[in-house]
Amino acid sequence: MRILVVEDDDRIADFVGRALNAEGHHCTRIATGDEAVEVVQKGDFEFILLDLMLPGASGLEVCQELRIRKIDTPIIILTAMDSVEDIVHGLKMGADDYMTKPFDIDELLVRIETVCRRLRDEKKHNTLLQVGDVTMNTESKIVSVAGEDISLTAKEISILELLMSNPDKLFSRERILSNIWGANVDPLTNVVDVYIGRLRKKLGKDRNPFIETVRGLGYRIEPRISRTQ
Repeated sequence: MRILVVEDDDRIADFVGRALNAEGHHCTRIATGDEAVEVVQKGDFEFILLDLMLPGASGLEVCQELRIRKIDTPIIILTAMDSVEDIVHGLKMGADDYMTKPFDIDELLVRIETVCRRLRDEKKHNTLLQVGDVTMNTESKIVSVAGEDISLTAKEISILELLMSNPDKLFSRERILSNIWGANVDPLTNVVDVYIGRLRKKLGKDRNPFIETVRGLGYRIEPRISRTQ
């Protein structure tokens, strides 16, 4: 794997880098928190080992910023901060695991493998969304209604995936616009309403589930038989 090591201690960084390289991984090391987010966005890393006490932005700030930016690269925190509060805080910021210094390199290798296996299993489990008699494979983007595949555009699939990932959750038009079209779209456009209308026609108005309009608030998908608006 391509692993980024964010560590300001030369000795620890060298130790970890040599051990990972010996296992066939390719390591890149940076020493400050301020570089980390930019480097991760530009690079194609598959794993991150992150110290907490860094020059500039802390490891917690780096972890939080990566998750805010929807970067889901697995992260293991490596740090001397070993209180329960520190560990809980690190995991809440989006880390996948937490190891305290000093640590055993063999345990680190096992932890990396364990995190990767867990995330692979979760991804495999989450590839199929189902609400009522509508199913979507989130990898192939194939959508079926009552077992029959239907043809949807890329934007229609994206909207449906957003709604199906959160059944019964209300999404404002503004949030749908931001998620699907980006932040620079005119908030007064009716494009969301148009696409919701298309989705309803393609899913079938009498099908389960039903995309409900909550007047003045937005849309949600309901895993039950449709009703007349």
